[in-house]
Amino acid sequence: MDARFTIHETTDIGPDIARLVVDAPRVARHARAGQFVIVRPSADSERIPLTICDADPVAGTITLVVQAIGGTTIEINAMNEGSSFSDVLGPLGLPTEIEHFGTCVVVAGGVGVAIVLPVAKALADAGNRVTGIVGARDADHLILVDEMRDVCDEVLLATEDGSVGATGFVTDVLDVVVGSKDVDRVLTAGPIPMMSAVAELTRPYGIRTIASLNPIMVDGTGMCGGCRVTVGGETLFACIDGPEFDAHAVDFPSLQKRNEAYRSFEACRLEDAREVLDA
Repeated sequence: MDARFTIHETTDIGPDIARLVVDAPRVARHARAGQFVIVRPSADSERIPLTICDADPVAGTITLVVQAIGGTTIEINAMNEGSSFSDVLGPLGLPTEIEHFGTCVVVAGGVGVAIVLPVAKALADAGNRVTGIVGARDADHLILVDEMRDVCDEVLLATEDGSVGATGFVTDVLDVVVGSKDVDRVLTAGPIPMMSAVAELTRPYGIRTIASLNPIMVDGTGMCGGCRVTVGGETLFACIDGPEFDAHAVDFPSLQKRNEAYRSFEACRLEDAREVLDA
């Protein structure tokens, strides 16, 4: 691991959402689309997984997008430029399968766009035609749209309140796309109910659909077992067997139930973080 993981740049890109450029040259040299890191902002913090949104091997930096929704993410987003992470471990997980598939659609909800952005770029670099579908609750929560437009052939937007793009969900837009042209591959990242809905929409079409899963994760190396997921009736670990899986085989209800099991702990951790920041 690198001796220091200094934050070179931090930018607010949405409500409670920050983009951080972090010094991590070894990670940057080896990172590929779809992989993630496990980080600790301080030695006393819990370990959390964050997708590598971008990597610059020349500058020796990686880009992370963090939404402050829990104790550790609040702690991270309160860090200033020049401060350092205690730990950045990675790159972890299996890289996205990238080939010339033909027409690909990447579907993101909320901060899931930070996951699909590097995948969209890699798919485009491999000669695929890429459509990006990005959704959020409202215009303020749409992030990285310009970056998606830089790498996709087209980007379609959806907001629940209709403030930008189509009114409704990303699945409403995806329904129109798959009904109007041949799609060879779909990749989705975001809230579990959204990914489940994407999988059910593409299933009748027989479109290969990949979901980047987001279970609770501790060590990221397959030791703790916290990120167990059921795929095709088999128990797998998202950290070493994923994080991407065949969406049509994922047991999304069990994944949702597993994530909800940690809510009481997360609530206590959130309260502790707020007390520290308010002190």
